[in-house]
Amino acid sequence: MSEPESETASPEASCAAEQERIQEVIQTETEVHEDYGDVESTHEIKVDVCTAPDMLLQEENLAKSTKDQRDQDEINPQGSESNQTLSSSDLGSSTATVKILLMPERHMITVAFTIGLTILDLKKYFSLELRVPSDIIQITLDEKSVGDDQTLMDIGVQPHEMIQFEMSSLDPENYLLRPVKPQQEYNMPDVITVRVQTDLYQDVVVEIERATQGKAFLGGYRNKVTKAEYHHAAVQTMPKKRPDRGVEMFSRDTQTVELKNQDQQCSKNASTQMTKIGCYVSNMEDKLITPGTYITAGEYHSKRLRAVITLQTYVRRWLAKCFTDSLRQAKEQHLAWLENDKRRKKEEKEQQIRDEYHRRMNPESKADFDLLYNALKKWRIEEEERISVILSGAERKAALCSLLEQETQFISSIERHRMAAGTRNQDKAIQAFLNKCAEPKKWRAFDGKVTEMDTRFTIRSKELRDLYSSITQTQFTKDERLDVLLTLKHTIKEHDCKLTQDIVDLIDREVDLLMRGVKKSNLEGLRKRIATLFLQYIKTPAFNPQVSKFLRVPRDPADLKKSIYLCRGCNEYQSSTDFALKTNASAVGLCRRCMDLDNEARRREDFSLYKNILRCLRDSEAECGQEAKITYLLQEQDLRYLVDVLWGAQSALSGWKDLHDLLLVRWEKHLDWSPWNCILLTKDEAAAHLKLEDTEKAYDVVVIRNVKQKHALARKYFSQIPAMAECLQDTKIQPAALSNLLVSKPITKATKQNH
Repeated sequence: MSEPESETASPEASCAAEQERIQEVIQTETEVHEDYGDVESTHEIKVDVCTAPDMLLQEENLAKSTKDQRDQDEINPQGSESNQTLSSSDLGSSTATVKILLMPERHMITVAFTIGLTILDLKKYFSLELRVPSDIIQITLDEKSVGDDQTLMDIGVQPHEMIQFEMSSLDPENYLLRPVKPQQEYNMPDVITVRVQTDLYQDVVVEIERATQGKAFLGGYRNKVTKAEYHHAAVQTMPKKRPDRGVEMFSRDTQTVELKNQDQQCSKNASTQMTKIGCYVSNMEDKLITPGTYITAGEYHSKRLRAVITLQTYVRRWLAKCFTDSLRQAKEQHLAWLENDKRRKKEEKEQQIRDEYHRRMNPESKADFDLLYNALKKWRIEEEERISVILSGAERKAALCSLLEQETQFISSIERHRMAAGTRNQDKAIQAFLNKCAEPKKWRAFDGKVTEMDTRFTIRSKELRDLYSSITQTQFTKDERLDVLLTLKHTIKEHDCKLTQDIVDLIDREVDLLMRGVKKSNLEGLRKRIATLFLQYIKTPAFNPQVSKFLRVPRDPADLKKSIYLCRGCNEYQSSTDFALKTNASAVGLCRRCMDLDNEARRREDFSLYKNILRCLRDSEAECGQEAKITYLLQEQDLRYLVDVLWGAQSALSGWKDLHDLLLVRWEKHLDWSPWNCILLTKDEAAAHLKLEDTEKAYDVVVIRNVKQKHALARKYFSQIPAMAECLQDTKIQPAALSNLLVSKPITKATKQNH
């Protein structure tokens, strides 16, 4: 050491000075490379160490290790193979420098990683660091994807070598790989690059090993001029471990038992004294004790038995009281449940009547109008029966003519309601279409929160939607209407075409009429034309690009030609989707529009109840299993045949005929539902039926035979469907068994003859 150096005596000051020196060196030697042409930024830490004592120490260690290796080879020439085997087994625990380039930010991250671990472990490590799921991380090497099961050794990485990967996200829209934010305080990195000066400068990768325990400070020296501290070698090295001799050692104290002796004595002494010559003892406090009646063992046990019987009597009485209280409470709960169930059914029935009344008074959908026509049909049949019973001859004909005129008025009133409902439904459909086009884009983040984003296309759709709502408003004053028309005119003037010119001409015409003082009622037709043309403007993708996602794409004429059929009712060619076919239909008949018109004119049937039964059936089967397909092959007409014709539109057990309370459930609950494995029951009966384990033991022979007979008829009717015929092959029954179900055999009585 030189003269300006002196020995230090303060460990705290030397440690603080050492940390400051290391931070200054790291901060001065940190290199940040930025390439603005490729928008790339890499962050690496390189430390230049050029001290002479360290260089000499490194050369001495290298020469010593070379000499020891040469001596070992001379002593044990056979040991090279064993050393090689040992080094290959420990190869997987070695580390290498891994550089990760985040795409598309091109941010470089350098870590030390064990070469025996897989790429999946590397993904999990960066998944925690970057806070993204590991399954959306993709790691590539030379523009080729690397498998999750490959290790760094499989790729060809050697110990203490450096390799660079590129990391990108498979879902950059929801999970973007963002650079790790730098910490406020400096932390020593896992890997640093040290530049060593021998003949030339050479870069050496050094891994920083974190100390698990603090080292003892054994003193050192500090330069008075540069304030640099130099510690002894014991501070710079790990503590020396004791050699393992291969013998398990135990302490002697754990092998022996320590014995102790302790004397004990009563804390209080007592003594007695008797009267004798020369000693008088007073008997004033003495007590005279008389012995009682002697109790034998038999008497004692009999007394215990009577006490036990008494206790058992009270306990049994208490248990019986608890049992009767539980029975009474269960009965009260059952009666309360019955009362609540009865009240619930009554409320459901009242709500059903109110809903049906509301549907008749305010029809909106096609099912509501079918209900009205069905009610009109029932009313006409009742009136015809009443007229036929009361009147006859000419009076009957006159009453029937009056009934026909009244029915005609009802039909015209229903059609007026239909036209008004159609207008309302069209306005609702247009408004829903515009709202769907103006909706912002939404996606769900990893934490469950929904993020919304407006693009320029959605903003454009929102502006056009608001302008269309203003155009269709009728409560505006004259000045407000002129402002809306002026805004519309400036909006559509951005595009010059035949459509925009027509809208501008109509706007000018309405403005001229408003200035002349024309009434609003006379301008309704003109305003409707403006709204219709502006809606056509909104539905044009050239003016509103967002609407292109919701318009119906025209089909290819070649494919459309294959699915076009001629309707025998209206003599027009319709698409195959416009025809309602039964499951057993062999030819195309009437289209849906002709069938609806024929139903309203003649049959006037209401299929809403059958639709509800079919919907409940599909929901229940979807809960039981995802492979149910027969329920989706049935249509309303097929279900009506199954309910009305086969089961007689009534419960198979109680004969209840209200279709609102009937359900189709499985007969054998462990088999899939099918027309030959079902039964029509009320809701309460269906709930009880599904709890049965064995239907053969639960029902009477007559009920089982009737159900099996209906199953055979359903099997015969629905076997014409090719898709159901495949299901029939697995559950096909024998003809003999079928004959036993359909034909009742007479019971023969054998008589004995007396000989």
